[in-house]
Amino acid sequence: MTRVITYGTFDLFHEGHYRLLQRAKQLGDYLIVGVTTEGYDQNRGKLNVVDSLMTRIENVRKTGFADEIIIEESPGQKFRDIKKYHIDIFTVGSDWVGHFDYLKDYCQVVYLERTKNISSTMLRSQKKHIQRIGIIGTGRIANRFIPEAKLVSGVSVQGVYNPHTESALNFAEKWEIEAYRELEDFYNAIDSVYVASPHDTHYEYIKSALMHGKHVLCEKPMVLQKEQAEELFAYAKERSLILFEGVKTAYCPGFTQLLGIACSGMIGSIRNVEACFTKLEKKDGREFTDLRYGGSFIELGSYCMLPIIKMFGDEFTEVRFDTIDNDNGLDLFTKASFKYPNGIGTATCGLGVKSEGRLLISGTKGYIVAEAPWWKTTYFEVHHENPNDVEKYSDRFLGDGLRYEISDFLSLINGSSKSEFKLTRSESIAMAGVLEKFIEEKRG
Repeated sequence: MTRVITYGTFDLFHEGHYRLLQRAKQLGDYLIVGVTTEGYDQNRGKLNVVDSLMTRIENVRKTGFADEIIIEESPGQKFRDIKKYHIDIFTVGSDWVGHFDYLKDYCQVVYLERTKNISSTMLRSQKKHIQRIGIIGTGRIANRFIPEAKLVSGVSVQGVYNPHTESALNFAEKWEIEAYRELEDFYNAIDSVYVASPHDTHYEYIKSALMHGKHVLCEKPMVLQKEQAEELFAYAKERSLILFEGVKTAYCPGFTQLLGIACSGMIGSIRNVEACFTKLEKKDGREFTDLRYGGSFIELGSYCMLPIIKMFGDEFTEVRFDTIDNDNGLDLFTKASFKYPNGIGTATCGLGVKSEGRLLISGTKGYIVAEAPWWKTTYFEVHHENPNDVEKYSDRFLGDGLRYEISDFLSLINGSSKSEFKLTRSESIAMAGVLEKFIEEKRG
């Protein structure tokens, strides 16, 4: 008898799950299916699991493919189960290729081809729906998005569009999704759009997606003109669609905790916020060659403006820019100074100049400091006048952090407004206005 084992969350059970179990059963004579607990999913970074453990087990049982169902609840259990149940073949979907190769020392490991296009037919009868996401763009951030999205239950990345067809085809082959040559075909296959294209194309792609009735998650900066941001948010609201700017820091658990502490009165009234983010990029990259939309402030300014606008609001009285420019006129280093009636903020960004990147929030009773990389916010300290009076806080930041914004995007689509405060429309509009002013002053 050939004994096969596979594992999964099996949330919002759909035909992709059904086909995987069907193919797993065909590999041998006896199939064991491990269903993960909510606690284990949380520990491994999977967010937004909807169905209860019992519901997920029952959905697996109903397929008729599982000869035995077990519970997966801890790291290392796969190895123990392989030994305990005398497993011959371990199998999972091909989106995990290579991840479980370490088990080849104990049994055969088979990666089964994933189902590219998930229809929600099986879910509609349960009044549930998986958001089928399509990606516009195939660059670095798009490659980070897909592994993060598969850790958010209720979404499935199904397609990609890029006007450069070869790039789209290569991306689709890598991630086992569909590539589309025409935007109309792309929109017909999906429910929501993730815009990860060059900055100057965001406006047109967002508007096009909204016109086709699609929810939109757009990479920062969403747009580079205040009027465009106002127009798009109004357009989305009129059509009851979600438009969401992906400044990932805003959605991280640690940053949300930091904001709560800062605004709790623990450090008194906030009077100064200093945010610095610098990194050294390759000189032939887009950031150093795009004369209109490259440079440090357009690339990193959204991160550094975020804590300033969250603490003080979007009604600053003055903003001033000081830059160190490259020979081609792009800023290697920028310091943006914000003036408010009762406070000041400084956003420092650098691509060609390296500095100590930290977030400092100063109040009338103390200060908060988060060292680099504060934009991932895993740890920060609260200091007071007494140098021995220090409170320390920490939180998790998993993977590239995109799973948090994807999860909140999905929550808004599903009608929950609990995440709306993390980055409001007015805050996104204000940041677009600052970027517009920077471009006007520095680039004409």
